[in-house]
Amino acid sequence: MNAAPSQNLRFIRSPILAALLCVGLASCSDGKGSTADKPAERRSVVARPVVFEPRVTNRSFVGIVRPKVESDLGFRVSGKVAERLVQAGDKVKAGQPLARLDTVDFQLHLEQAKAERDAATANLVQAEAEDRRVLELRRNGWSTAATEERQRAVVEEAKGRLARAERAVSLAANSLAYTTLAADADGIVTATMIEPGQVVAQGVPAIRLAKIESREAVASIPEFLIDRVKTAKATVSLWSEPGKSYAAKLRELSPSADPNTRTYLARFTILDPPANLEFGQTATVTLSDPDSERVVRLPLSALFNQGKGPSVYTVDPNSGVLTLKPVEVVAYETSDVLLRKGVESGDMVVTLGVQKLDASQRVRIVGQ
Repeated sequence: MNAAPSQNLRFIRSPILAALLCVGLASCSDGKGSTADKPAERRSVVARPVVFEPRVTNRSFVGIVRPKVESDLGFRVSGKVAERLVQAGDKVKAGQPLARLDTVDFQLHLEQAKAERDAATANLVQAEAEDRRVLELRRNGWSTAATEERQRAVVEEAKGRLARAERAVSLAANSLAYTTLAADADGIVTATMIEPGQVVAQGVPAIRLAKIESREAVASIPEFLIDRVKTAKATVSLWSEPGKSYAAKLRELSPSADPNTRTYLARFTILDPPANLEFGQTATVTLSDPDSERVVRLPLSALFNQGKGPSVYTVDPNSGVLTLKPVEVVAYETSDVLLRKGVESGDMVVTLGVQKLDASQRVRIVGQ
């Protein structure tokens, strides 16, 4: 009689325990440990900020400061060098003596020419006096017309002789003056090719003088830039003064290439050079095009196109929200694409894996 009730209670408790167990499991699945409501993990992307820059980038070349005019000065007469008055590197003024020749022989030539002039002068005086006497005799009938004509010829010959003698004196005086080699302009002596005691011929280079009236930066330009160098804006900066630049203008471009380097020598006149600019200083010549179109340069991997035109993904660095923006392509290069419109300066553009992105996703930037 007592066993039946206990068995009934056992069977009753089992369904109750099962129900309680199901309720407990359900409550556990709805708690904090649920995976259904976990936020999705953000995809990592590499992005680059948008920067507008000239389509044609600046090009720089190493140059050397050189004078616009550098002349080899030589004596206009031959002779023995008596003294050299300057050294390489000296600054000289126009008309300043640089070197002198021995003047003994030239002094003798000048004295000889003067003696010839004195003799010619005396001969002319005598011929003119004789001419006056013949003219007086002709008037009194004591001389013939032929005698008068001969005497006039003698006078003319004496005048010609005097003229030649005066020119000889001038030439001898000039030759004496040419024994002093003088600077023809303000400049700097860059080389000396003579020494005292040396016998030099007429016109042989003796002193090399660089005029300081204008200074240039000389650079070698590659063949593919010879057209651009004619129109580009040029600036010159000195290695000794980093951070400073000076406006320059192309003065001369070599018509033929150097046979060894295959480059063209270009000379840029420095428009407002500093006072301490020295010949031989190293400089950087920069060519830029101020009127060049400004574009955005991005890697080709940043471009997204699924038949609706080129686009790029921009990402908000704070929220990670993606935005697909259509862009206007200017040109395609080997590894880059140039954009004209569609993005703003400072936008962060995804540059890798854009084919696997969706505008509804949220991402995080891991590199630039």
